[in-house]
Amino acid sequence: MSSTPRLNELGEFLKARRGGLSPRAVGLPESTGPRRVAGLRREEVAQLAAISTDYYTRLEQGRMPASGPVLDAIAVALHLDDDQRRYLFGLAGKETAKPRRRTRQKVQPQLRRVLDDLTSTPAIVMGRRMDVIAWNPLAAALVTDFAAVPEKHRNYVRILFTDPAMRTLYADWKSVARTSVAQLRMEAAKYPDDPRLTALVGELSVQDPDFRQWWAGHHVATLSVGTKVLHHPVAGELSLDWDTLTASTDADQQLVVWTAEPGTPTHDGLRILASWAAGRHLSTAMPEPE
Repeated sequence: MSSTPRLNELGEFLKARRGGLSPRAVGLPESTGPRRVAGLRREEVAQLAAISTDYYTRLEQGRMPASGPVLDAIAVALHLDDDQRRYLFGLAGKETAKPRRRTRQKVQPQLRRVLDDLTSTPAIVMGRRMDVIAWNPLAAALVTDFAAVPEKHRNYVRILFTDPAMRTLYADWKSVARTSVAQLRMEAAKYPDDPRLTALVGELSVQDPDFRQWWAGHHVATLSVGTKVLHHPVAGELSLDWDTLTASTDADQQLVVWTAEPGTPTHDGLRILASWAAGRHLSTAMPEPE
């Protein structure tokens, strides 16, 4: 396709925005060697926007138009503000479809009560894009201190891939992580225009080759049931069955529980972990002596 002045201007705008961003600004690791270009590379922007490098290159060269969803993804990848986003859409000849800002998801009261009552069973509530929106103390003791993770990063898949402790906690981390990517694919099918999900996929695609490969495989899975083996630093080896219950009041909220058959070493290990977690909670809650 031949270029037009407007497409050329769009390409120049993308190039300028790309050149003004550092890898650190978009959550990418800084490279140790010298970079041949200022700012982000084309392939980095393409990965952040979950499109091919060839497609993005053609856009920068003014050789092809872009669809609305692609423009949305690029706007998120390049951290465009509202004015820059309107300008981008105007150059592309598209109506500015400002992405819907979904309200912050809050755990359903019924699920919160269930979590509070589960004192000997680890449980979390996962929301859209597999964000962890609630948990009980035993889940924090089992997996990670979710409260210490910034809310915008409190995503189960992101934690799996970015927290080094997860790779030793799960006995078969690759299987767990691969399944989580397939489950995230299902979320992407439900919300293809979710800018936060697009940003998450782009970030992990750039940072982790396993994620990039598994995401490209287009495998899908739903949250259902299964068994996971964990090597816990306090409770030892745990073979836990997990199950998922969907809230009838909000299909985007799922209660995930880990259980063990009574009388098994894993059941005893959970009791040890619960006692340890309770003691840790009390010690942090007690005021320091004057």
